[in-house]
Amino acid sequence: MSERELDDGWDLARPAASVLSGVSMAGFCDRASTGSEMRIFARPEVVVVVQFGESALVRDSGRPAREGLVAGVSPGTHRVRGDRVECVEVRLSPVAAYRLLGVAPIELNGTVSGLDDLWGPAAGLLREQLAETSGWGGRFAATTRFLAARESARAVDPEVGACWDRILADRGDVRVRDLAELTGWSRKRLWHRFTAQLGVTPKHAAMVVRFRRAFDLLLAGRSAAEVAAVCGYADQSHLHREVSAFAGTTPGALARR
Repeated sequence: MSERELDDGWDLARPAASVLSGVSMAGFCDRASTGSEMRIFARPEVVVVVQFGESALVRDSGRPAREGLVAGVSPGTHRVRGDRVECVEVRLSPVAAYRLLGVAPIELNGTVSGLDDLWGPAAGLLREQLAETSGWGGRFAATTRFLAARESARAVDPEVGACWDRILADRGDVRVRDLAELTGWSRKRLWHRFTAQLGVTPKHAAMVVRFRRAFDLLLAGRSAAEVAAVCGYADQSHLHREVSAFAGTTPGALARR
């Protein structure tokens, strides 16, 4: 969802390990105050950016988000700008997001929201705590405690979790009929339960997972024809349509980056 090109003016930090299942974190600091532009689009994770630097992040709508941003699995395509950015970026599997974020994932679909819209005043308190904490280790620990305190007893249905795992294992190249057979549910029930708990339909989830694999291969310099074949697209035109829809660019443009 958020894609950055980091240069020598940036510091990047990662925790040694995550203590929360389905959660990963990274810390970014614009050490040279060069400014940052982030592109946000579909990925098989919910991404939360907690910004504690001196200025707010500004969405392409022009609306500032001082505390940070949250984007669901399929938020559309957006650009976010920021100066003197210091942030903790949290990536959650949709399964983890369901139990940790305190909001139905379907409410995050198709949009990028301010963190205060998600957590209210608590977002500002977390931001202040991160700003007052020295060192990335302490910031990662504070963010982990914040998420753990919000963890609810609710969990996705085992059948929904199994379908998500199957989609990941098959890299998105799976049919909804096969997922329904895996659960023993009707397609209608699978569609309803999966969408309610993970925020997107099973078919859309598979499309996002397949797109992200194609995206990574294109960035690695593989040709569009090869990527279309490897990722299970019907042809290059099919790949072109999905890359354009999910990333707002073309496979050729990605392959040339």
